[in-house]
Amino acid sequence: MSSNAIRMPATALDPAKFRNPDITAKGERRAVVALTRLRTLWFNTGSLCNLECVGCYIDSSPRNDRLAYLSRDEVLAYLDEIAARGLPVEEVGFTGGEPFMNPALCDMLDDALGRGLRCLVLTNAMKPMMKVRDRLKAAHDRHGDRLTLRLSIDHYRPERHDALRGAHAWRRMRDGIDWLVAEGVRLTVAGRTCWDESDSELRDGYAALFGELGLDVEASDPTQLVLFPEMDERADVPEITVGCWDILGLRPDSLMCAEQRMVIKRKGADGTLVVPCTLLPYEPEFEMGETLAEASGPVKLNHPHCAKFCVLGGGSCSVE
Repeated sequence: MSSNAIRMPATALDPAKFRNPDITAKGERRAVVALTRLRTLWFNTGSLCNLECVGCYIDSSPRNDRLAYLSRDEVLAYLDEIAARGLPVEEVGFTGGEPFMNPALCDMLDDALGRGLRCLVLTNAMKPMMKVRDRLKAAHDRHGDRLTLRLSIDHYRPERHDALRGAHAWRRMRDGIDWLVAEGVRLTVAGRTCWDESDSELRDGYAALFGELGLDVEASDPTQLVLFPEMDERADVPEITVGCWDILGLRPDSLMCAEQRMVIKRKGADGTLVVPCTLLPYEPEFEMGETLAEASGPVKLNHPHCAKFCVLGGGSCSVE
């Protein structure tokens, strides 16, 4: 791979930024996002993964167990809270790590789908998924397109995908994709934008790949092919102030944390916690409480990911 194939951060983050939750380094009021409605609830099923990818924002690996496996009962408690409070949750997402490494994932899917919720699972479609393909097929047979799997394909060229995910990752992923396509499971794809290519070049490349793989995914649709902005906490990004909404032509309620929350469990902890979104699982300052009720407060955009991914990158982890 050529030396300019991957974009690298140009400048280091100013150490004065993202220090005060209310005021930026320039003394301006920091932007805040209120929860308008809880539409998507994420569960981080654990940070362990069968791969160790270059640039993974959550540092997932076969050794990283900083986020423990969630249990079926812990997930059920939140599904019960949704029902008891009549929350407008439409979608439940499962992320990791690799969610299929959690031995309770299929039970969690059955519970959420059985309550009429849509489910989205983020997966690398490799051996952990294939080990439970009979359970996954049964869930798809019962619930159809209310179950979606989002496949992590870092680039449309195998050698670049493997450059980030390790030798032979593409070949092992292909077995899982071929099975999913044959079973008719609803699929979307997540790609990376660290490459020295434009959005249109990437989408054209993925479109050709989808045709080759038989994937029913529209590469031009940003909800079907999600090209995530790169996240590097060390790279310099601007802080988002209350004045930025008008400058950028954005509304606070367009951000992920206006409609989403994520449940995590820290290694060694007695119980679970709720954080604003999928991007901030480790930062204790973003812990919002143990219940969805406690996590209904506003979110202060006091992290580089808030600026780079959400505000400036327009990223969202939801299926729509």
